[in-house]
Amino acid sequence: MSASGYAVLAEGVVKRYGAKKGVAEKRALDGFDLAVRPGTVHGLLGPNGAGKTTAVRVLATLLRFDGGRAEVAGLDVAREPRRVRSRIGLTGQYAAVDEVLTGRQNLEMFGRLFHLGGTGARKRAGELLERFDLVDAADQGVKAYSGGMRRRLDLAASMILAPTVLFLDEPTTGLDPRSRGEVWDAVRALVAGGTTVLLTTQYLDEADKLASHITVIDRGRSIADDSPDGLKNRVGGDRIEVVAAEAADLPAVVKAVDRVAGGGPVVTDGADRRVHAQVADRVAALTEVARTLQDEGIAVEDIGLRRPSLDDVFLRLTGHGAAADTGADSGNDTKMEVAA
Repeated sequence: MSASGYAVLAEGVVKRYGAKKGVAEKRALDGFDLAVRPGTVHGLLGPNGAGKTTAVRVLATLLRFDGGRAEVAGLDVAREPRRVRSRIGLTGQYAAVDEVLTGRQNLEMFGRLFHLGGTGARKRAGELLERFDLVDAADQGVKAYSGGMRRRLDLAASMILAPTVLFLDEPTTGLDPRSRGEVWDAVRALVAGGTTVLLTTQYLDEADKLASHITVIDRGRSIADDSPDGLKNRVGGDRIEVVAAEAADLPAVVKAVDRVAGGGPVVTDGADRRVHAQVADRVAALTEVARTLQDEGIAVEDIGLRRPSLDDVFLRLTGHGAAADTGADSGNDTKMEVAA
């Protein structure tokens, strides 16, 4: 951890891709800031091309940056890349395990690559197989593993040296809901053990469930940083929503909702017979509107309280959803300059 108290810190980080003939210079990171507290899951969210993967590669010492400052586990990323690598783990979008080998053989191989020796590698493999609930499948070929099991094995491999900070770059891409849940459980267990996790993802529910803090990045810059609830509050608080059974009843529904809206706007969608407005006291507002409509004999198809979602946050902050592609991070980072 750095003197600042953060496990990961980036200040004004810039990453440029040089201009080519007929193509202007691109800035994948353009003054990027990030502060991650130790022992937490910190989400890094943004549309495709926003700079998420570039940021992870810079912080993981896989990509040189052109300006600013970055620290990981209290070490300067530019000046001490080798020491940084000894403190971190990285799991990318696709499992890096060998399908021909068993789960145990994969972990023992990684242990030897990290110079643990035969005995040390076997011991560490056994510990990780138990930690990630893979003991029963330890001696099966990885080709027989489910998607969730492969990702858990991949996470286990990234923990061979018990890193202080773990970078997870879209770790559940392409997984079914059950497999995603298995990975989430594994991540929670890691954080409970003291590991700091920086998570990039396009699955907004994933960030909502796992991250205690979220940084939103767009066009290479951090544009918001808060807890999930804090981000949602930026786009407005809870709202009451009523769908009338009959279009003719809309005026009465609007009147009932207006009573609890506290002077705020009441929005009507005539096509869907939907009326909604922000409310301060959510339970009291719902109770009052429901009672009023019942007393007046007005039938409704639906009535309820709605909270803003992280997708609402994206739309408000960036003008597009999480799947939009701005092109800023699509400069094909696969050809990386590895820091010395």
